[in-house]
Amino acid sequence: MKSSLVAISAAVVVATLVTGLKDRAALQERFGLGSAGKPAPELMMMGRIKPTDASAGNPEFNAQLVADKIEAITSPSPPAPGAREPDAAAPQPAAPQTVAQPAPVTPPIVSAPPAPQQAAAPAQPAVDESALRYFASRGDKVRLQAEISRLQALYPNWVPPADPLAVPQNGDKQLEAMWQLYSDGRYAELRKAVADRQAADAGWQPPADLLDRLDVAEARARLVNASDLKQYATVVDIAAATPSLLTCSEVDVLWRVAEAFIQTERAQRGQDAYTYILKNCANPAERQATVEKASTLLAYQPMQALLTLERPAADGSKEFDAIRDNLTRRFMAEGNDDPKLVIAPDYIARLEKLAETGGLASDALLLGWYQLRRNNDADAEKWFRAARAKQDSAAASQGLALALIARKAPEEAEDVMFRWRADSEDATSTYLAATANLMALQPPADLAEDVLHRIATEVIARKYVPTAQQFGWYARSLNQFQTAARWFETALAWKPDDEPSAYGLVITREQLSDRKAVLDLQRAWAGRSSRITNLEDTSSLIPNAVTPPPEKGTLAAQQPAAQPTQNPPTEPLPAERRITLQPGSQVVVRAARPAMETVPVPRGPRQTRGCSTTIDAGQLKPADALSRGWCLMDINRPMEAISAFEAALQSPTRKVREDAAYGQSLAYLRAGLSGNAAVAATKAPQNRQRAAELQVAILADRALSAFDAGRYRETLIYLDQRAQLQQERIDLMVLRGYCYLNLKMYGDATRIFEAAAATGSRDAARGLADVRNVTHPDVND
Repeated sequence: MKSSLVAISAAVVVATLVTGLKDRAALQERFGLGSAGKPAPELMMMGRIKPTDASAGNPEFNAQLVADKIEAITSPSPPAPGAREPDAAAPQPAAPQTVAQPAPVTPPIVSAPPAPQQAAAPAQPAVDESALRYFASRGDKVRLQAEISRLQALYPNWVPPADPLAVPQNGDKQLEAMWQLYSDGRYAELRKAVADRQAADAGWQPPADLLDRLDVAEARARLVNASDLKQYATVVDIAAATPSLLTCSEVDVLWRVAEAFIQTERAQRGQDAYTYILKNCANPAERQATVEKASTLLAYQPMQALLTLERPAADGSKEFDAIRDNLTRRFMAEGNDDPKLVIAPDYIARLEKLAETGGLASDALLLGWYQLRRNNDADAEKWFRAARAKQDSAAASQGLALALIARKAPEEAEDVMFRWRADSEDATSTYLAATANLMALQPPADLAEDVLHRIATEVIARKYVPTAQQFGWYARSLNQFQTAARWFETALAWKPDDEPSAYGLVITREQLSDRKAVLDLQRAWAGRSSRITNLEDTSSLIPNAVTPPPEKGTLAAQQPAAQPTQNPPTEPLPAERRITLQPGSQVVVRAARPAMETVPVPRGPRQTRGCSTTIDAGQLKPADALSRGWCLMDINRPMEAISAFEAALQSPTRKVREDAAYGQSLAYLRAGLSGNAAVAATKAPQNRQRAAELQVAILADRALSAFDAGRYRETLIYLDQRAQLQQERIDLMVLRGYCYLNLKMYGDATRIFEAAAATGSRDAARGLADVRNVTHPDVND
């Protein structure tokens, strides 16, 4: 069986020998390797020889006999008696392992230009068959086949001998050793052996074939070395000087030359080299590798031209289907880098299918960034969420945050990016941009204590002016003018030429009746800001500044904030959310009871003054009683506010009754009467948002009351009910931890305290210490 396979292989190779000649100048012109002023010797490209042609030239040529001879010399069995060269016919044991059946290639052949056609051609020169004899004697079938092809192309009238081993032996052991050095790639030693023999024997000349092969081999070694060292200009020069390397039998050289062209800003020449391979070379693995290599160096459009050279497979599929997924990912990544590049819908659909059916978050990420770069924010958000569901990462969170900022959802964007805020400069810029947009929302967002604290901490650590400025406007919306002034001053300290911060400071100082500070600011900004120097009445100024989201792909370190405009006053938050926003290391909520997480709603004109005196609210009109109730809440007189809201409940207007019931519930909560608050909330229908806010606040108040009474299991029930409606705040997590501690559930208590302490809560840290004191009383800190 082995003999038959080898015989068939040898017959096929011999039957496909090449006779055609191709002008080397044409190849040089195609690859741009021509050199002005230099002769252009022809490069002979291997064509295909019909079996009848080969056999016609030598009727005695027997391919089966050739294969049998080669198989005999490579067989591990002892040589047959009477072998002519026992020492040459006994190969090393490793030889059969190196004689793998190669894919069809077209070896390069270089010869002198053919003589002009004449009536009588000169006699054919003698063919140097020493290499043929050597490779046959060594059992190197691959090199033997290549040598037969080379000689056939050099000498069209030459046909291989019927028995390569029958080539007359000259017994030149030194020459055989030289061929061995060539076969082993020891070119420097071969040069020395040739020189030494010429010095010892002046009449001896090395075979021209050996020298030609040595020149080409050394050129190949220099080219590979220059390519490895990224000396691309040298690679091109060597290829131009040795065009016999530019054939399918040297596809690695072609790859290196193509890369050299591209790296020296001659992308079209590099594309031509890849095109040559796909048009002329048949090895499937090499063709696939060519496309893969090209995709890492060529842009999207040139790659589409190369893919048109794809050949259909026998089963009806396409040649490059095995690598098409990776090509799609490569093209989509290029589309992410260039927002103007339009990727074919087929590639997008293919990647969407991969993202939906595969488990790679990276596929969804590629789609998310592609859509985000093209302002398709809804699609981008969809894919970024899919990527985070598979693997939460900085890139997925950053992309999602940018999409959320684009659709004006900065609160979720801040929450998404907080974990990854320090991952990279881009991640930090995205997080800070989200904070600036969050603080600039109108009406102001109702932010939890821990959110305000972490935002302020990051802003101060990064000295981020836009968010510091927005903190100033946020404090103004709460009528905390002193705090607002300090934030504006902080922003100006970080960026003295920030005009919006200076404007915020001057109108705040004006409202604080600090005329000296106003005049100082006006003199400092004279000629630079007309609205500061021409400041008029500021009693109705309120900010409406919004920081634009960072430009997708190029995040700036500082995002400019828009200038505030004049709007009617916005209602301050209820007293339950009186927040002290100091531009220091902490942002604290000053409240004895749980803070109300409510979004301020317009409630009509409010009387900020005139409620300091005691009057009977029942004598007021319902609308006036409602305004008085809010005024009393602002000055922390909840019991009187309850009466005012009760009078407002008599209004025939539904909106007034809703606001009055809402306000009375808040007043009862302020007074610590959560049961009464629940009853007040039912006196008028509430919208879903208000109803949820009140329920959350009532449950939190009941949890506190139950804890104060020592009813810890009841406290946990209220906390669990509240947690179903809203994420649990840090202070309530601490409360839960102490419930577990008092119930001797030390493991649960430790887990809760550790989670809360990780946010920087000192109360949680004290809770951890209390757990240790109970569980390890003998351990002294």
